[in-house]
Amino acid sequence: METIIANDATQYVKIAATLAQEFSKDAAERDKAGGTAKVQRDALRESGLLNLIIPKEYGGEGQPWSLVLKIARELAKTDAALGHLYGYHAFQTVLPHTAGTAKQKEYFYTQSAKNNWFWGNSSNPIEPSLIGRRQGDSFTLNGHNTFSTGAKDSDRLAITWYDNAEKTTFYLGIIPSSRQGVTINTDWDGMGQRQTDSGSVTFENVVVEADEVIDFTESKGTPFATFDAILSQIVLANVFVGSAEGALEEAKKYTIEKSRPWHLTNYEEAIDDPFIQRSYGDLWIDVQAAVQLVEKAGEKVDEAWAKERSLTEEERGETALFTGAANAFGTKVALHVTSEIFQVMGARSATRKNNFDRFWRNVRTHSLHNPIEYKRKNIGRWMLTGEYPTPTVYS
Repeated sequence: METIIANDATQYVKIAATLAQEFSKDAAERDKAGGTAKVQRDALRESGLLNLIIPKEYGGEGQPWSLVLKIARELAKTDAALGHLYGYHAFQTVLPHTAGTAKQKEYFYTQSAKNNWFWGNSSNPIEPSLIGRRQGDSFTLNGHNTFSTGAKDSDRLAITWYDNAEKTTFYLGIIPSSRQGVTINTDWDGMGQRQTDSGSVTFENVVVEADEVIDFTESKGTPFATFDAILSQIVLANVFVGSAEGALEEAKKYTIEKSRPWHLTNYEEAIDDPFIQRSYGDLWIDVQAAVQLVEKAGEKVDEAWAKERSLTEEERGETALFTGAANAFGTKVALHVTSEIFQVMGARSATRKNNFDRFWRNVRTHSLHNPIEYKRKNIGRWMLTGEYPTPTVYS
């Protein structure tokens, strides 16, 4: 695919829809195979979509988060793994912006746009499995990180580590994925998101230079420095809702073309059965509600993002409420829709050949990483006390 030059948001979405249509041709087969979606990742590289979130002054397209999220959702309609990879690419790309210095923001944005980098991550802030020892101005890393989404075939890795097992000091760095001593393992074996390459990365005497370590001096203590958790939540919310949209569309096609009416009814076509019609109506209503909520949350993200370091705790908190609600409701709707489609498609739909269960498996797999129960609790607490969710890596 040749690189496409787009002039407005509509064109970017059309590019994503064209890619999604192409990806859909072998999505079910690739899900069964697992591994790295190399051809599809290269198509994203050539599409011109990787630099959307990078400001124009640094060589990017200067588009809002709401558009990036819409594209992730569009891709997720046919392949949740690729929607996830694309959304997380954008999320990793901006880390020097939210957490680093103005100089680091300029450098990483400029180089990423210039070289069309595809970003991945190897970050595990919960567990001190990767330890870095300071040697002069640099660090030498040994250990591993799990759930390293998009690490395989990436150009840059956003990595986190601690200085000791007691987690005294936390560090964030950006390194080439090909750095000596970095081994990106092929051990991802999730039941869903089969091509996100979310396995482990092993680090053996990996050197992180001083200018690759994100300097928190300018961002420390600002609400904007914790914006990465909000971005992670809203990216995944769009992946979940896109999966629900895609599953419903696949089910509709199957029902129209292949479903048989129940033998105790007098209908010649399954689509004439009032039960089938009502069920599709209910599913469509649920999906539309979820779409509206993730889009509203995306607008809130745009507003907050534009304020950068001037973002207040209250503004950050309100954005977290909407993104948390979008993630929680999107998860709930997606799990319901991706399961309920079998009820309206019929027994013959539930085969390994059709692989329609991939939609549910994809949503279920990643929704477990950030349970919605805690988001619901946070929102409920805010309703009763006015207390916004405490900024953490998950809220």
